[in-house]
Amino acid sequence: MAMKRAASTTIQALASSGISSSTRRLHASPGSKKIVGVFYKGNEYASMNPNFVGCAEGALGIRNWLESKGHQYIVTDDKDGPDCELEKHIHDMHVLIPTPFHPAYLTAERIKRAKNLQLVVTAGIGSDHVDLKAAAAAGLTVAEVTGSNTVSVAEDQLMRILILTRNFLPGYRQVVNGEWNVAAIAYRAYDLEGKTVGTVGCGRIGRLLLQRLKPFNCNLLYHDRIKMDPELESQTGAKFEEDLDAMLPKCDIVVTNLPLTEKTKGMFDKDRIAKLKKGVLIVNNSRGALMDTQAVVDACSSGHIGGYSGDVWYPQPAPKDHPWRYMPNQAMTPHISGTTIDAQLRYAAGVKDMLDRYFKGEEFPPQNYIVKEGELASQYR
Repeated sequence: MAMKRAASTTIQALASSGISSSTRRLHASPGSKKIVGVFYKGNEYASMNPNFVGCAEGALGIRNWLESKGHQYIVTDDKDGPDCELEKHIHDMHVLIPTPFHPAYLTAERIKRAKNLQLVVTAGIGSDHVDLKAAAAAGLTVAEVTGSNTVSVAEDQLMRILILTRNFLPGYRQVVNGEWNVAAIAYRAYDLEGKTVGTVGCGRIGRLLLQRLKPFNCNLLYHDRIKMDPELESQTGAKFEEDLDAMLPKCDIVVTNLPLTEKTKGMFDKDRIAKLKKGVLIVNNSRGALMDTQAVVDACSSGHIGGYSGDVWYPQPAPKDHPWRYMPNQAMTPHISGTTIDAQLRYAAGVKDMLDRYFKGEEFPPQNYIVKEGELASQYR
């Protein structure tokens, strides 16, 4: 009851600001629907792998299926600014399929103008590119393909931990530049064994990471709002830390596994970073906005952060002058960890399944809902 009252309060507050609180029907009415997908461009790489379905050219592999059912399927990578391709379809689209890797930001203002919009299905995991409170107030359904890329991201996190711990990138650069200076690498290269690794957030990805770290004989810690099942906790050997600020100074390596919400945005600010162990390594594949951008730059420059790696930025795509591109001891990449070919096939299949259910008037898998009937999923409250 408390959850429903809170959701009702949110909807009433947003309705008073001009956003409609009338519930839109999730299930498709008869007739052709306009479905808009926004994905990154594949360009010359689009034809190099038939399973490369996550790009705009691949279009999740569902174009023929949708068009055979009489629906209109618009796919674009052009999503920003008043004259972009997405803006041309805001007023009459029924379904939007965005992706975290090339996010189309569905703001409250866009939601207000999207009079026909009923459903937003994220191709991947993480729907913070949608104004979720505005979506709830407008009666939209927001869903994502929960679990589709958890393995992909957990594997990527393990890779980044090893890259930072072993000081791999300077060695690679030496080879590319024709150099040979072992000392310049070895003075800050360590074993992972025996190090304390703490994950901030321990949902599906965090648990997979802990399972993969166990064979390295690390000291594993985790902080989350929910304690793990005792059997799983025993299997991973991880220790629950209720107090985040008490856990962080213990960690040689900190990994973030949190959704971006009002509570988590900017949580790693100058003060919290100062509490970390000097020389700490940070891996952030969650969302760039969890971090205070300049605070990370300053800490990397001073050496307080010994290495920072991740594939998430704010905003995305990251502008050429983003300071994380130029800070020392970083191992950053574009947002790639959750869009492996294997993950693409999983989230493409998940999107198709939910669209099929939408057309048939069926419910989605419960774990896929982010906004349903005016209520936000627990991780976004």
